[in-house]
Amino acid sequence: MSTRSPHAGILPYQDITRLITSHVIDASPAIEDRQIQPASLDLRLGRKAYRLISSFLPELSAISSRLDILDFYQSDLVMYEMDLTGGAILEKGHVYLVPLLESLKLPKTIRARANPKSTTGRLDVFTRVVTDLNAGFDEIRAGYHGPLFLEVVPRSFAIKVCTGQSLNQIRFVRGNAAVPDRDLLALHRTTPLLYHNDPSRKAVGNRDFRAEHGLFLRIDVKGDERSSPRIIGYRAKKNSHVIDLSKVGHYAAADFWEPLYRHRHDSLLLEPEEFYILASKERIRVPAGYAAEMVAYEAACGELRTHYAGFFDPGFGYGSKGEIKGTQVVLEVRPHDVPFLIHDGQTFFKVVYDKMLDKPSQLYGVGLGSSYQQQALTLSKHFKA
Repeated sequence: MSTRSPHAGILPYQDITRLITSHVIDASPAIEDRQIQPASLDLRLGRKAYRLISSFLPELSAISSRLDILDFYQSDLVMYEMDLTGGAILEKGHVYLVPLLESLKLPKTIRARANPKSTTGRLDVFTRVVTDLNAGFDEIRAGYHGPLFLEVVPRSFAIKVCTGQSLNQIRFVRGNAAVPDRDLLALHRTTPLLYHNDPSRKAVGNRDFRAEHGLFLRIDVKGDERSSPRIIGYRAKKNSHVIDLSKVGHYAAADFWEPLYRHRHDSLLLEPEEFYILASKERIRVPAGYAAEMVAYEAACGELRTHYAGFFDPGFGYGSKGEIKGTQVVLEVRPHDVPFLIHDGQTFFKVVYDKMLDKPSQLYGVGLGSSYQQQALTLSKHFKA
């Protein structure tokens, strides 16, 4: 039996706006309209970044106290600070801590969860939100009052960032918002959640709709039969120039990425610690009253990370009235320790659906400048089409 309360769910666009006007979410300079998404809020980099020796466990770290009171240069972690107001380069493989412009005064009934934006994940930039006196990353406890910090680790490319840019987003949750498997199947029967990624665009049949604490999806390493040559993915090059996050549609993909072509056995060998952009076999749909998220790494899947970002706002692959028959999911994949051989159509990741408290007044891809509504196998928006 589900324990989800009828009053549980993710807060929509209009409620996030109310949290801002009531200063539950506060910031200086003020939050801009462009930051507010159907079920999430883009967080902005602050004025400084701290280059750290290493990452750390946030519990009992008293980060804000050290930043405000103690000489932060004398701490065990910080090597030096950087001014982001005019732009600064974050080198790949290094760890940075950035105070964000936003802070929170959450009521005891609302918690929050953060994740990287899609563009951030596709650049292999690892980010995690840190809050004071909390044992975990990206989870902000109900009733939290205080600042927000972002740990940033560029993995494949050096990046140039500036105060006010957004690398991650946050959503606000009341109660247990997760949609049970049986409710997912019932929803799929009336409002399909998955479509085949082929010219037929047929909804996935109920027999092939697999759910167990979330919805299973498969990997595509066969590619589009109508394309020649058939590109099935991209692998990040080891040596390349800096990517300036302010430049959209600017860079030639070939300078940063190696295209991967279909293998005759419809398989792909993933090398340890290489970074890949791949795509799903199915097209996913998120109706207006729901949000969805790719779940974190599970030990049962092996030493393989299948995504960095993975949050889908209401309307993703759906449109304003359900006119879109799903959108492919783009995956940010990094194997660890051992090589992995994967085959076309193998189960590769899982998506959890959450109920919204109310339908958002704005939907993804409808007047919000959304970048990936009609995506196929797509690199980040910084690269030329």
